[in-house]
Amino acid sequence: MSSFSFSPGFGSDNHSGIHPRILESLGSLNHGHAHSYGGDEVSLLAEREFRRHFGEDIDVHYVFNGTAANVLCLRSLVDSYHAILCSDQAHLHLDECAAPEYFIGCKLILLPSHDGKISPVDVREAMKRLGDQHHAQPRALSLTQPTELGTVYSIDELHALMAVAREFDLRVHIDGARLPNAAVHLGVPLAALTTDLGIDALSFGGTKNGLLAGEAVILFGRSRRPDFKFLRKQAMQLPSKMRFVSGQFLTYLETGLWQEIARHSTQMARTLAQGLQDFLEIKICHPVQSNAVFVQIPKPWTHPLRDEAFFYVWDETHWIMRWMTSFDTTPEQLQRFLGKLQEVRRNHPV
Repeated sequence: MSSFSFSPGFGSDNHSGIHPRILESLGSLNHGHAHSYGGDEVSLLAEREFRRHFGEDIDVHYVFNGTAANVLCLRSLVDSYHAILCSDQAHLHLDECAAPEYFIGCKLILLPSHDGKISPVDVREAMKRLGDQHHAQPRALSLTQPTELGTVYSIDELHALMAVAREFDLRVHIDGARLPNAAVHLGVPLAALTTDLGIDALSFGGTKNGLLAGEAVILFGRSRRPDFKFLRKQAMQLPSKMRFVSGQFLTYLETGLWQEIARHSTQMARTLAQGLQDFLEIKICHPVQSNAVFVQIPKPWTHPLRDEAFFYVWDETHWIMRWMTSFDTTPEQLQRFLGKLQEVRRNHPV
């Protein structure tokens, strides 16, 4: 078999491998036969773990990727003549290849954001044409926590948004691809960002958090649907060997690995941001509250830095980079990168 060498980088937490404890758990499941499509013992145990963290009034449905999780969450909340309110930075808008519009047939209404966040004022502004048959009717509010720019809504900010949503009977979805990072930043349990707020649907991420593959759709309270299984099947998102998806979440939740990974990746981002204080040429563009650091750097520095560690140019207009940390980011890696920054500054003064 060919051997491969993969270099660490800051491109995405999707670029990382599988957390060793997750990989070990998959190996422990890989013997004998078990019922398919969620009828196995492992999936039942995983569901108990989800209920321990999010409460009893939930349904958990596994899918293969984040796009499916977001789209199916919202598909369960809206009809085609409805509109979904979301940030102008939302992954739902910028990175889902129009999947919501295609599979649901609904309209996305973009709200202006500051540091990735939307405000109750702008949600209220979007509600002006309720009942007008010529206008797509706002029915759902989709929030990303942490946001696409790495910032975290505070508990007070979330309660303010929920108050407006309740006033207009909006269903609330949270894109929680990195939700544990927000919980760790705020020092709260997962339920405080979901169940306690009264949200309707959550896309709970796995792949960005050290899992091999798999995301969870969680429906809450009034939005639980016995027919969701048909929506998932139609969308071609029903895993057959379910234990290999649910078993990852069982380990992730049962052992506290979700907190361990989130604490580490968040701390690595903060450490990187702290190291950047020595570089007056670099501007940190948004508060560092999760595992993302957005920076504006001199353009000539880009290629030599990417020779050390890959990262994405996030905004080519303003030349903003996104540097992501993950469960396997090490302090030594950060020091090498900061050392490379020193070298690049000497070779490319601005």
